[in-house]
Amino acid sequence: MRELDPRREISPDERMAVAAAREIHDGDVAFIGTGLPMVAAYLAKATHAPGVRLVFESGIVDPEPRELAMGVGDYKLAHGSTKIAGTAYALSLLQGGRVDIGFLGTAEIDAFGNLNSTVIGAYRKPRVRLPGSGGANDIASMAKRFVTICRMDRRRFVEKLQYLTTPGFLTGPGAREAAGLPGAGPVRVITDLAILGFDPETNRLRVEELYPGISLDAVRAQCGFDLGEAGSIGEAPVPTPGQLHLLRDVIDPEGIYIGPKRA
Repeated sequence: MRELDPRREISPDERMAVAAAREIHDGDVAFIGTGLPMVAAYLAKATHAPGVRLVFESGIVDPEPRELAMGVGDYKLAHGSTKIAGTAYALSLLQGGRVDIGFLGTAEIDAFGNLNSTVIGAYRKPRVRLPGSGGANDIASMAKRFVTICRMDRRRFVEKLQYLTTPGFLTGPGAREAAGLPGAGPVRVITDLAILGFDPETNRLRVEELYPGISLDAVRAQCGFDLGEAGSIGEAPVPTPGQLHLLRDVIDPEGIYIGPKRA
């Protein structure tokens, strides 16, 4: 293993990738998107979850790519895959209840873990037109659990979504069940400041772990709603030298998703 550059600090994206990887269990079927979810999935597979089976929205199943793909439809993902069957097949795994965990990003998130990736502003004449749901609604509605990965700021963590693209706990306890949505719903929100979970009584977001050097006040200052806290807030583990080696030298050596390109 090449010695790590002591001048290079651990980046927020590296911390988020390691935290997200922890959410994947060995033997899971994991529905993976572009970006940090892809990096986190490869890290989990290379460490504590070698038996995880990765599914991409393009219908590529359990690949072993030689290089990091630029998206879920990148042909680099074809290498070593056990199946290439198209988007309809990938979504059918969700709808059949065969996906254990999915990962999502978002432009907005509210206290109940509902997500907006459709518009900022009025729907017909928005200030910003976003990519929309894609498979996000299917993942959140049908996977056994899902995790959101996003940076934390007051424009993203909002009291009221400008558009509901993807259901979390909807309006609170019992709402998912009333809507006929299976699975546990959102279980974690991985941010660059803290790791958030959901209060089991209220279904509202709360702080569960802080990264070293980050205060609870600093987290709350970047949230647009009242953010709860777990009874005992832990400290998120610092990425190990082995994890950093995998991220920097094996999984993403070009810094596509986790930092600047290296010389």
